[in-house]
Formats: sequence, C-alpha cells, structure tokens
Amino acid sequence: MGKIFCIIGKSSSGKDTIYQKLVKDFPLSPITLSTTRPMREEEKEGREYFFIDEKTRIELHQNQEVIEERVFHTVYGDWYYLTTNKNIDLETKNYITINTLAGFNSLKTFYGKDVVIPIYIYVSLNSRLDRAFVRDDNKEGININQCKEICRRFIRDEEDFSEANIIDAEIPEDRQYENENLQECYQKIIETIKKELKEEQKKKQKSY
Repeated sequence: MGKIFCIIGKSSSGKDTIYQKLVKDFPLSPITLSTTRPMREEEKEGREYFFIDEKTRIELHQNQEVIEERVFHTVYGDWYYLTTNKNIDLETKNYITINTLAGFNSLKTFYGKDVVIPIYIYVSLNSRLDRAFVRDDNKEGININQCKEICRRFIRDEEDFSEANIIDAEIPEDRQYENENLQECYQKIIETIKKELKEEQKKKQKSY
C-alpha cells in the first residue's frame, strides 16, 4: 500500500512552494484538488488545482467521486475545494497533496492513518502577513477587496487550525515543521518522506 503525504497549514505558510519542490524532487504523484475559485496569475491548470465550474462540481458529486469538499465564503463569492478519488492507485504509487485540516481528516478516514501522512507547515503571524501582501500585490498595489480577503483567510485559519483541532487531528510533533527558513524546513520534510518510503519498501519486500 502506497502513502499519501498531505501538506497542510494556514494561508501564506509556504505550502505551495514546498509542494512544488517535492513534486519536482520526488517520484510522488500529485493528488490535485479541484476548486471553483478563479486561477491566480502564478498558477497553472492541473498543477496547484483543477479549476472547475459549478456544473462540473455537481457532476463530481453525482458520480460519487468526491472524498471531501469545503466551501469558503469570500468577498468574491463562495469558493469550493474538492478532493476526489479519481486516478488514485495506492497499489503502485505514492502521492502528495495540499489540503485543509478538514481535508486531511477526510483523507485519513477514507484511506486510513497508516496511509495518509501529515506534513503540517507553520510560520509566525508576521511572516504570514508579509507573504500574503507580497503574493496578492500587483502593479496598482493592494486594493480593499484584497485586504478583506486576506483578513478573511487569516481569521478563518485561526478557527480551522485551532489548538484543539490540531490535537483532534492527531498530528504528532515530529510531523509539524516551522517554515521561517525554507531550506531548513524542506530538509526536515525530505527526511520524513525518505523514512516513510523506506519503511514502506521494506514492508513490500517482506510480503514477497
């Protein structure tokens, strides 16, 4: 049985950067979420997300392909994020995905805690704010709707990633990574993935 490495963390904690590096550096197959929110300038279809419309979202539910769904009520309207079970083959592959804490819990319930490995990334509030405003900036500067959206994300994060929710999700301390220094954080994550893949390979060899 393969592994699913699930990257989770608050907004602007560096999840996307680490995810992209891991996809490049390891033979891990992405589990790309689908979302109804608009594509950002730096994003590409099928890399960070599959960008879908409401009709496609409903069809995924009708086809019973949705493992987990989350809606965010933003200043731009409702944005849905969906995890689906399309094209997942744990007999032959290991996977990586970015998800919410609720999404991680749903994956763990669906596939089992021995399969779904959390990679919880965190940084200080000041660092997150700095990164958020840099990411959302443009030639005209930050507008009021962008400010509102950043505030909404940060307030929602405080609810979603409360200490109680982290405890309930059973994320061990050695699966929580501070990302003030990207290289140091990434190296620790690499060590975790190598260890998990090595142990999984040993199990496969014993079963032969």
